Amino acid sequence: MNKVKQYATSMFLPILFVIFWQISSIKISNPVLLPKVNIVTKLLISPTDNLLSIGSLLSNTLISVFRVAIGYILAAFIAIPIGMIVGYSKKLDRFLLPFLGLFRPIAPLAWVPLVLAWFGISSLASILGIEFGKTYILLNNIKLSMLFIIFIGSFFPILTNTIYGTKSVKITLIDSALTIGATKKDIFLKVILPASLPSIVTGLRVGLGVAWMSLVSAEMLPGSLAGVGYLITHAYTIARTDVVIAGMIAISAVGGLLDLSFQKIEEKFFKWQCMEG
Repeated sequence: MNKVKQYATSMFLPILFVIFWQISSIKISNPVLLPKVNIVTKLLISPTDNLLSIGSLLSNTLISVFRVAIGYILAAFIAIPIGMIVGYSKKLDRFLLPFLGLFRPIAPLAWVPLVLAWFGISSLASILGIEFGKTYILLNNIKLSMLFIIFIGSFFPILTNTIYGTKSVKITLIDSALTIGATKKDIFLKVILPASLPSIVTGLRVGLGVAWMSLVSAEMLPGSLAGVGYLITHAYTIARTDVVIAGMIAISAVGGLLDLSFQKIEEKFFKWQCMEG
């Protein structure tokens, strides 16, 4: 009964928002300014239908997820080891952290002009030398400029939380491991990594959120021919506000599911930390 009540309470504002949206769209009576709820709903319940001759909502969303996955995984593989090393070494902390701190406040969107000059419209297909076939079509949509924007957006949250988590490891744990003959590799893999994992997971969660938000700006770059961000941009140019809103809802839904998955991981494996806090 309590769960039903909690669910009803959580759904109250979204339902109220949809009602307000529908009433407002009827009063405005202009689908370019605000389309009706039922029009957008038709797009959402038919995600495989072709939209604006650039593919379906589902296919464009999947391409976006693929792009985010590559840039995000690359950021995690680089940020976590660097964060652990910097957090463990006081010398590197003093030497490297101020330099990295210069780039952290720069928004991913601010990199766009520079990234375009560096990479142009080069893609994974051109890097790998693939020139035809279905693989070419997929990899040609993965532009290096987009990957960099997604990478830089997720890199610093992961790095910062990893450094914090590593610094938070009790020195007595490290000293005890060294006393029994642990090597530096053992220290990192068997002491620091497990102890700092809650902070790393938090960084991964925040980094994924930033990466997903950076996606839209990445897909607005020249050379993009697919993706939910490109779909929104193209729909805007031809005054299809219903498609714009459907794309925004798709971004929100996928981002929410990704964040929820990290919440479940934190609740399942790091519940003890939440209780301590």
